[in-house]
Amino acid sequence: MSHTSDHILRQMFKRLNPLMLWHWRLGMGAYLNFWPSGIGRFLVLSHTGRKSGRLYRTPVNYAERDGDVYVTSGFGRSADWYHNLMTQPRTEVWLPDGRWLVEVEDITESAGKTAIMRDVLKGSGFAAYLAGINPHRLSDADLDSATTSYRLLRLHRVAPLAGVGGPGDLIWLWPLLVLLAFLIGRVWPRR
Repeated sequence: MSHTSDHILRQMFKRLNPLMLWHWRLGMGAYLNFWPSGIGRFLVLSHTGRKSGRLYRTPVNYAERDGDVYVTSGFGRSADWYHNLMTQPRTEVWLPDGRWLVEVEDITESAGKTAIMRDVLKGSGFAAYLAGINPHRLSDADLDSATTSYRLLRLHRVAPLAGVGGPGDLIWLWPLLVLLAFLIGRVWPRR
């Protein structure tokens, strides 16, 4: 991927990710996964900044295999969330089936990684195509070549989580938003 296309993709995700996170926080995260081959499958990774100590939440694409969840850092080691997870590999993840404590492991150099990488890229929908990768048609050798800088991570589920601060923490806004829409509809001048 060229430096220009890499920059454009980073800027696009920088603008889309807060919208994705709002969907999860409003209780609609599971619905984002309705069309995996088109828009992708999404989860939210919570991670603590290795320098700032600040909590971050990053939506990423994923695939599941044998109870484990797999994600890829398409920007390789340069992604801040990747460094944060490697510094603190025990973290929280929001999945359509709930909130989990997971243990993160970089398996980029593992045997059998090509098939898992292909599954994750299929689950990324349009994002793989924007990066110039067609995971449905590339041979294993071509896929390995196209993803040499990518990092593949396994998220092993440790325990389910509950309590405040998880997906749907802003669901209480829905009645206010409906009331606001109703009031605007009643007051807005009609033509």
